[in-house]
Amino acid sequence: MTGTILTGSASWTDPTLIACGRFYPPGCNSAEQRLRFYAQQFPLVEVDSSYYGMPTPQNTQLWAERTPDGFTFNIKAFRLFTGHQTDPKVLHKDIQQALGPAFARTLYYADLPQDIREELWRRFHEALAPLRDAGKLGAVHLQFAPWVMRNRVGIAHVEHCAEQMAGHLVAAEFRHQSWFADDHVDATLDWERSLGLVHTVVDSPQGFANCVPCIWEVTNPQLALVRLHGRNQEAWNRKGLAASSSRFDYSYSQDELAAMVPEVRHLGTQAGKVHVVFNTNHEDQGQAGARMMRKLLAVNDR
Repeated sequence: MTGTILTGSASWTDPTLIACGRFYPPGCNSAEQRLRFYAQQFPLVEVDSSYYGMPTPQNTQLWAERTPDGFTFNIKAFRLFTGHQTDPKVLHKDIQQALGPAFARTLYYADLPQDIREELWRRFHEALAPLRDAGKLGAVHLQFAPWVMRNRVGIAHVEHCAEQMAGHLVAAEFRHQSWFADDHVDATLDWERSLGLVHTVVDSPQGFANCVPCIWEVTNPQLALVRLHGRNQEAWNRKGLAASSSRFDYSYSQDELAAMVPEVRHLGTQAGKVHVVFNTNHEDQGQAGARMMRKLLAVNDR
């Protein structure tokens, strides 16, 4: 097997990317122009806005129409599903009304009535449908909250999410060290295989409870996913950052990326596709990194 390797960034609309003026050409000012331009540069993008608010079928239909055949969208799952705290104000108006004033606070998935949970999953599937119908939906990315641990509750929740997304290609990213601590590496990988989950290879600062080691393994033969968060040790858990882009403020060097090329290539011998996503989303760092990785992979091909 020699898998197709696609590189891209997480988001094409980050405010710092637009403001820096280095990626988009002059006059590329509308949402449509930016997506069309991005899709001329890369074959893959990860949608992160879907984490902050539920995507709509209207938007995903536009994304499908504005990108060429063969373009791929990975969709980051809505934050409520993956155990993160959520402001009720980001939910649909009718959902807010159904919850009533008693729920006018920070929500967690466990707080919601069963019928509301089911309706939110239904709407998420509905939003994915235009991309899926167009053949442009890659993986649905479940990035679990740092407090989702490898214990009975955490395992049950991940299995629940996998069940809700049955029929889709689903990637799991863990952010608590318990999933791969001590002798849990093989057990966690085997469990991911049993669920059909795509293991996410994570490159990030190390030494924190909300970090996992970089484990270059494949758990689903359809896809291997690599997400690069940068190595900004100082900012990783710094409180008071104005934007997530500050946390992921990191420019990978050519040597750092070149060291990953053999590992990425090896993933491609075990999976039909490899997605390398740069989540260094401060200004144009993600796009620059994706371009550099693509060049390094091309040199490796010669």
